[in-house]
Amino acid sequence: MIPRLGVNIDHVATLRQQRDEGYPNVQLAADASLKAGADQITIHLREDRRHIQDADVPAVFEMTQKYGKPLNLEMGSSDEIADIAISIKPEWICLVPEKREEKTTEGGLDLLSAEGYSRIEKMMAKLRAGIEGVKISLFVEANDEVMRRSIELGADAVEIHTGHYATDFLKGVDIQHYLESFKSSYEVVKDTPVGYHAGHGLTLESVIPLLELKVFKEYNIGHWIVAQSVFEGLDSVIKKFLSKFEEYSL
Repeated sequence: MIPRLGVNIDHVATLRQQRDEGYPNVQLAADASLKAGADQITIHLREDRRHIQDADVPAVFEMTQKYGKPLNLEMGSSDEIADIAISIKPEWICLVPEKREEKTTEGGLDLLSAEGYSRIEKMMAKLRAGIEGVKISLFVEANDEVMRRSIELGADAVEIHTGHYATDFLKGVDIQHYLESFKSSYEVVKDTPVGYHAGHGLTLESVIPLLELKVFKEYNIGHWIVAQSVFEGLDSVIKKFLSKFEEYSL
């Protein structure tokens, strides 16, 4: 089995929003990514609308439908965003934490406090009541107790936050403890229906140690793909990832 690649195109929208001239076109970025072989498209509709805008969601969803591929909509636990999601009905929703002042998502959901757990439980119930058959993933840290809470919540998948790992990899810091935590968390969910995914900050080089673990069935990667495509184009960068994923088939 070859791991799936979800291409996050948020930062195509980031570039567009710098001047708000309507380009580069996010829907065309989805088209190019899927044409190159991406298994799904990921977008994050944030409450502050810093990149993806409301109109992008149906436009990108239309493109994924054309290719018969899923849209993975990332969102915070916001009733306003949930109502938008329910109106579009994407195949996947990934619940993530959000803070207005952050540059990008800085960590995983809080499932260990009663308040955090309850908030996610209520949001999952709302989304499932409004979108028949929707699959929900939870963006979380690699932590055994968090894995158990995710199973209790009935998550369809967990997406492990790899941001700190990716940053330390780029700095040349020892990453062994991250790899051990990723393996440990996988042991908790491997015999359950919960999928084990990874995402945030990954590059073509930093993804390799994760592929070598052979535990993640899906990777959602965006910023590096969009940045590198300035030099190589989306098609070339995405195909390099797909080739690497084939090399490390599960």
